[in-house]
Amino acid sequence: MKKLFLMGRSEAGKTSLTQVLKGEELHYEKTQYTKTWDTYAIDTPGEYAENKNVGVALGCFSFEADVIAILMAADEPYSVFEASCQSFVTRPLIGIITKIDSPNANVPMVRQWLINSGCYEIFPINNVTGEGVDALIEYLNKTPRRITLEEAKERQRNGLPEWDDE
Repeated sequence: MKKLFLMGRSEAGKTSLTQVLKGEELHYEKTQYTKTWDTYAIDTPGEYAENKNVGVALGCFSFEADVIAILMAADEPYSVFEASCQSFVTRPLIGIITKIDSPNANVPMVRQWLINSGCYEIFPINNVTGEGVDALIEYLNKTPRRITLEEAKERQRNGLPEWDDE
């Protein structure tokens, strides 16, 4: 399984998602520091995404992962991530929408924020029921296509990420 780096606002569901991926019962646990769960997920405090003084740590920690995920709750009132923020990472950037069953959920709006931020694939999930989690696990288990250095250089010249299958 690819190592997943999770970043998002406080209470967006990052730690709950790691619990679901591990097959654990959901229980509230405030993330106080960056945690590596076993070998497949890096969980970060929401304050890192909310505070520009420590936000640079997200970029540093992201180098330890295979995939970067911006995680947003479907009932978020606004996005803390800029448009085209994928430019600071050299890994595939995906979006994960949590709390899709919330009465105030606005999945199309959150999806658009994630698209604007540069997420090339988006997974709506429900941590409580497990809806959508299988699609995320399938993505994380998929073996990336190997390319040569020449192919990578050509893709860069054309402005394409090397992990995109076109």
